[in-house]
Amino acid sequence: MFVKSEHNGEKEISQYISRLATDLNVAASTQNQALNAIVFLYNRVLRIELGDFGHMERAKKPERLPTVMTKSEVSRILAAMSSTYVLLAKLMYGCGLRIQGKVVGMIRHYA
Repeated sequence: MFVKSEHNGEKEISQYISRLATDLNVAASTQNQALNAIVFLYNRVLRIELGDFGHMERAKKPERLPTVMTKSEVSRILAAMSSTYVLLAKLMYGCGLRIQGKVVGMIRHYA
């Protein structure tokens, strides 16, 4: 955990952010959020301008390519579905919703 003190400067902040990536293996978004929170704390709350942080180890972003289906593939899948689920599938597809988000939402609804 990062604790503000009069001894913390750009070097200590850089070391903390690097530690998040190397020792704690946090996601890139978590590391970015931590850095932005510290910068906000110093700039807006404490009114302390920070300089250059220098080199920081950054968390690796996972390389994920989206799976994209053609219109004909989508049409074949929708045609094979029973009428109970076809409306839900068409709404999800039309709105650009991902299956994972819908499944999680359904589980929370029934849990």
